[in-house]
Amino acid sequence: MLRSPNKMNELERMAGNVIVCGFAGTEAPPGIRAWLREEAVAGLILFKRNIDDLHQASELITSCVEGTDPAKPILVCVDQEGGRVARFGEPILQLPAMRTLAAAADAPLTREAASVLARQLRAIGVNLDFAPVLDVDTNPNNPIIGDRAFGQTPGAVIEHALAFADGLRAGGVLSCGKHFPGHGDTDLDSHLALPTLRHDSDRLEAVELQPFRAAAGRIPSLMTAHVVFEAVDPEVPATMSRAVIVELLRNDIGFEGAVFSDDLEMKAITDRYSIEEAGVLAIEAGCDILLVCSDLAAAARLRETLATEADRSELFRARLAEAQARANALRRRAVELPPALPLEIALESAEARSVRARLQQLE
Repeated sequence: MLRSPNKMNELERMAGNVIVCGFAGTEAPPGIRAWLREEAVAGLILFKRNIDDLHQASELITSCVEGTDPAKPILVCVDQEGGRVARFGEPILQLPAMRTLAAAADAPLTREAASVLARQLRAIGVNLDFAPVLDVDTNPNNPIIGDRAFGQTPGAVIEHALAFADGLRAGGVLSCGKHFPGHGDTDLDSHLALPTLRHDSDRLEAVELQPFRAAAGRIPSLMTAHVVFEAVDPEVPATMSRAVIVELLRNDIGFEGAVFSDDLEMKAITDRYSIEEAGVLAIEAGCDILLVCSDLAAAARLRETLATEADRSELFRARLAEAQARANALRRRAVELPPALPLEIALESAEARSVRARLQQLE
């Protein structure tokens, strides 16, 4: 169970502020709502398991947001890429797979589709979409990326992924590019196993890294890959690699936004580490926000472990404070987004109808 917020100390609250968690069911557990009110967690991630219909989902989010600080909104996150990765069904705009969308060679349509989608998500209460995918689809045997990518070349991915991110922002939703430094050429699904990418640094620079370099100044957050990149750090997954996150992403590429870990409950991680161990290593490596998508008890243990480590180590406490500052800065960026429209208007605007019709022609 989550500890009552009034019994948390400041280090525990700091630790909670770098965790985004998920839960089962269509109603939020009371402990989660208390956590959110007391800024003891950075936000929530929603899945199909949380959604019966749009009005229920909106009421769920409203119940979670009630009593929170509007100047620093909680992150209400979802994976709504399009194609096979879409948590909301109809009447939310249903996008085709990103490969199909980009194949139309119409970047303005990509941007407009993302903008319409974002206005609908924002009307429900979502303020962050874990999209666009910045991976380059170079491996036909990749079991997890494939048609989720915008294309097979860095140029195609850059053109359409950035148009998608711009559209999300125009519609009122923050974007998160994924999966740094590139999941497109793996032959394993990191939900089930730990992939390794053996390309040398020249190949990574020519293909995998190009979309992330292009996105660095345009996208407010990025998500790491649970993948070992031998040319950068052969010892640990990118999520836990200071060489990947600090030296490559921060120092070389120059990214200044927030870095999410991918879900710490994926088997690429849990087959090797406890969630508590993984979370400490990810923060040390440079991650700013940790995803624990299902297990609330694990999220609570992680928070306590991070706080304990911060109490023990001044160096870790400074890194945790830096992570919290980036997480808070991302939350404040949500205040700057265009305001939410009424749900009915967002769903049935002339632009929404036009985009829906144009997308149907791509199928």
